[in-house]
Amino acid sequence: MVKKVVQAGHPSLKKKNKKVTNFKSAKIKRLQKDLRGTMRKAGLIGIAAPQIAENYMVFITHPRNTKSRKLFKTDKLRVYINPKIISKSKKKNLIYEGCGSVVNGELFGPVLRAQEIQVEAFNERGKKFRLKCDGILARVIQHEYDHLQGILFIDRMTRKAKLEVQDQIDVLQAKTKSDLKKKQSF
Repeated sequence: MVKKVVQAGHPSLKKKNKKVTNFKSAKIKRLQKDLRGTMRKAGLIGIAAPQIAENYMVFITHPRNTKSRKLFKTDKLRVYINPKIISKSKKKNLIYEGCGSVVNGELFGPVLRAQEIQVEAFNERGKKFRLKCDGILARVIQHEYDHLQGILFIDRMTRKAKLEVQDQIDVLQAKTKSDLKKKQSF
């Protein structure tokens, strides 16, 4: 099912996320389907559970060509449950990122991230795996993992770059909070 991608200022983006203990539960299976559908509909290449207001340690990645993004290197769809980044290279890249939870993916900013990482997680069947990767997949994994830690890419932007877009961020967060108050008053 396609869910609404929550925006900066929504409390689920900063909440502590629960570890998954029952990989075969109907809730976790439905969450994975919701993430896939929402990611595809929104034209994203990764999405984390908090972005659809579900606070579980789950994200998916699928670096592929989309309407707004042409990639040199693509990858298959992958599910990461209870992930941990276990190593990062010292070599880093500064690349512009966007996010479905920040102005619906319309705001971009420079973020410094490790060029290569190794992640350990469980897949959709509950089988533990390790993956060493670089390039766009490493970047997307780090970005989605940050969501599970309550961090948005705008939190990682340089101070100067963040100042340049602070007005847009403030408007977005105020609108999100206002929309939440309206929902609560119904």
